[in-house]
Amino acid sequence: MVRIAEEWLATCGGCEVTVLDIGEPLLDLLPKLQFVHMPVLMDHKYFGQTGEKEFEIPEADVGLISGGIRSEENARVAQEMRKKCTTLVAVGACANFGGIPALANLYTLQDLMDTVYRKGRTTEPADNPSEDIPPLKDRVYAVSEAVKVDVGLPGCPTTPELVAGALTALLEGKPFSLPERSVCDDCPTKREKKAVATLKRPLENVQLKEGQKLEDVRCLMEQGYLCQGPATRTGCGGADKVPRCIRAYMPCRGCFGPIRAGANPMVDMMGAISSIGLDARQIEDRMATFNRFVGATGRLRPLPR
Repeated sequence: MVRIAEEWLATCGGCEVTVLDIGEPLLDLLPKLQFVHMPVLMDHKYFGQTGEKEFEIPEADVGLISGGIRSEENARVAQEMRKKCTTLVAVGACANFGGIPALANLYTLQDLMDTVYRKGRTTEPADNPSEDIPPLKDRVYAVSEAVKVDVGLPGCPTTPELVAGALTALLEGKPFSLPERSVCDDCPTKREKKAVATLKRPLENVQLKEGQKLEDVRCLMEQGYLCQGPATRTGCGGADKVPRCIRAYMPCRGCFGPIRAGANPMVDMMGAISSIGLDARQIEDRMATFNRFVGATGRLRPLPR
């Protein structure tokens, strides 16, 4: 029986829903697993039911963490999980790269506090809260910036197939890794190496004839949709490998992060856009757009005024 501990930090909870979405394969995994800590499912207090203990998370063979590190409490939980878990798995874009919350890294903590507590039209100006809440860190951090991570499962949310595959590999003592290929490598659409002149809104209809298969559809980027497939790691497609947003006739948003460690999505996307004749100046907020899910690890920071 493998002991599992799970924690969620600065996140929405979508990756926890992904565990349930594993479906029938989960029934085969559950008899081999024992969940000893999972706030979304069980009431296990950090300090005991009546506060009689020191901060504590049970020991486990595998630890799953979703969400980035925004507060001092998040950092403490991540450190305790690393201490108590033999193998630590970062689950989802937030845990691996900061996710959507890390867009806040474009601003200083003081700017954020001023906006929320003093500049809102519907908020009476007040001091920053200081009681009964954990203090915030200076920015959003990926889990790997605070503790050593053994396995990363990207995505917003990550996919049920990846969670099941990683747990199965760990149970069988096999290595688990994702391919260093782009979404474009697994995208079945046709490419003509040129694009329309003007970028379209993401929710505009893709050029599609009735009954037309995805293999007969022209590359979404070439149709004028901003697709981040050229700079995004593949792996979200499941058994047939077709990226899940592309399967839904939607451009890739980049939630699986860079193709490889150290890659720069903004540089890669600027190259991809210019190679087919699109003008990157049509994208007003390139910094945030190309780093939408990966703003931790120093990729997003406050700009000089």
